[in-house]
Amino acid sequence: MNEPTENKGTKVPPSYPPRTPPPQKKPVELPRPEPKTKPVSTALPLPGPGQTRVETRRPRMAVRNRRVSNWVLTADPWAASKAIRHVTQAVRRWEYSHPRDVYLEETVRLLVGTAVEDTGKRVSVHLADQDGMILVVVLSHTGAEPDQSVLTTLAGVSGTVSCGVDASDEGRRIWALLSTEPPRSRKPAA
Repeated sequence: MNEPTENKGTKVPPSYPPRTPPPQKKPVELPRPEPKTKPVSTALPLPGPGQTRVETRRPRMAVRNRRVSNWVLTADPWAASKAIRHVTQAVRRWEYSHPRDVYLEETVRLLVGTAVEDTGKRVSVHLADQDGMILVVVLSHTGAEPDQSVLTTLAGVSGTVSCGVDASDEGRRIWALLSTEPPRSRKPAA
């Protein structure tokens, strides 16, 4: 006798839950925050007397409007051999006959060997065709500081037009620009 009784004028609650509205088809996007202040300049003031100069790091490297190839290699002792194979194949695919394989191999071995010595986990090799010359850039992906000692050896490689080393957010960058012009033959003096 516990059954609900119906009196005229009173409603009996239903035995099932009420119907819920369907979810929205497109989620509501929160408003994007607006910056409250203008961007702060990253330029550092010049050092005063007796202070050391603070080096700033360059922005990320960007290569545009030219042929490029790049490879990420594990920083192992044999990474230089792999990089040499990749770089030589790409340069020959671009139909350059110079620099000769010996000079190209020596340059890549120096660049990659220096980056591997930074004891990182990986090394990135970037190759670009720049104004009829070949640009080879190697990144060490570590916080190593620029070391100028490798530049003398790089500059001594035949066909090297320019070379350099610097630090960026990506790590230490070592690069060399190689000429694709055949070497001039020297005529003996008469």
